[in-house]
Amino acid sequence: MTPGGRMRVEEAIGRQIARLRTERRLSLTELGEALGRYLDRPWSRQAVHQAERGQRSFTAAELTGLALALDTSIPALFRVEDGGVELPGGAVTPEDYRGVLLNRERESPIDGVEELILALHDIKAVLSRPALARLARIGRVADQV
Repeated sequence: MTPGGRMRVEEAIGRQIARLRTERRLSLTELGEALGRYLDRPWSRQAVHQAERGQRSFTAAELTGLALALDTSIPALFRVEDGGVELPGGAVTPEDYRGVLLNRERESPIDGVEELILALHDIKAVLSRPALARLARIGRVADQV
């Protein structure tokens, strides 16, 4: 992680790979073998571990293979829970980063799952604001009266 809570984009992808692999109950070796169906050869257990720790860059073919092996979409691999990301040229704001994850072309349908995930993230950010927390406490007190 870089100062300011930002992480390198490779770290963001690595966290999503680890999260999705765990949710799918795949071992490091099993994910590496699954990648072998889409790439020219399987990844070793160590290669998957390095990817999950954000210690490698990814080719377009690898990102596509990861999305297929993990039964997800490529944009889902780029999700960040909070904060922005750091690219070699500098920081990207959380808003701009979320914006590039959404399909902005009018002719193409937006993948509902990714949009829902991003919307829920935005709702969570709004609901965690101190002013709303105070209103919620006032509402609970009012209900008790």
